[in-house]
Amino acid sequence: MTRDRVGPLHTSGADTPDVGPDAGIRPTSVPTAPEVWASGEAAGPVLDDIDARPGSTTSLLRTLIALYLRRLGGEISSADLVQLAGDLDIAPARARTTIARLKQKGLLLAASGRGYALNPAAMGMLERGDRRIFEVRTMTAGDPWMLISATVPESRRDLRHQLRKRLLFLGAGSVASALWILPAHLDGEVAELLDEIGAREFVTLFETSDPRPARPLRDAVASWWDLSALRAEHTRFQESLRTPRANPFAAYVLLIDSWRTLPYIDPGLPPELLPADWPGAASFAAFEMRSTELADTAWEHVRRVCGHTPG
Repeated sequence: MTRDRVGPLHTSGADTPDVGPDAGIRPTSVPTAPEVWASGEAAGPVLDDIDARPGSTTSLLRTLIALYLRRLGGEISSADLVQLAGDLDIAPARARTTIARLKQKGLLLAASGRGYALNPAAMGMLERGDRRIFEVRTMTAGDPWMLISATVPESRRDLRHQLRKRLLFLGAGSVASALWILPAHLDGEVAELLDEIGAREFVTLFETSDPRPARPLRDAVASWWDLSALRAEHTRFQESLRTPRANPFAAYVLLIDSWRTLPYIDPGLPPELLPADWPGAASFAAFEMRSTELADTAWEHVRRVCGHTPG
């Protein structure tokens, strides 16, 4: 099992695109300051907003927050956040409206003074994103698989729908109705997901190194995953790199925002089970080169705007 890819953050929001983190830099943990909890917000886990469309205002702001708020100590002033949004070509009024929505969804809490704090309940979601960015794995021949069998009762159709939707976002393939398959190295993320949405009692997990479909495994993989749709996402990302950006900060956030879904929906299947011209390696190489060029300069811009002094 190798760790040869770097992947994106997850952001969110279902608004339409109106414009358009941090390879090699690990965010620090967020402090659980008393004033953060004093807001009275719900302390349940904050889930990924998987309906996000890359390039939307909500998606860009979530990418920005996930990239930098932990590095800034967990808090940011309203003025600084709106200014950084402006550097992404988001108008102040639109930025404030979207920030208010993010607060309603639990990603942000009111902080002391005129600002926002990162909700500690979002840390699980953000750390899951960090793993996809910094520790994304590609399977090799002989690596184990995880099978997920779900028996959610009819009375919980909402949960059944949510489970299916979120397993797809984690990169699961559909073997049959209520039977899913994933690389076994994603077992930790599956366990977190089941606990977060309250589905663990309805699910049985299996691990196997030797799946035996009736047809060749390569053909089965092509039916379990929609490889055409995955290829289209790689093409979309590669085409997004063709637009030059003069502002390194905006270029970097837009890069991550465009890339962020790929290491989720493309789970890093063994190369021998994919078409010979699979674009995954090319996408990663392009992302890695561009992110390396932009990451440090983008962070320096954030530090200047926020008056942050390295600790």
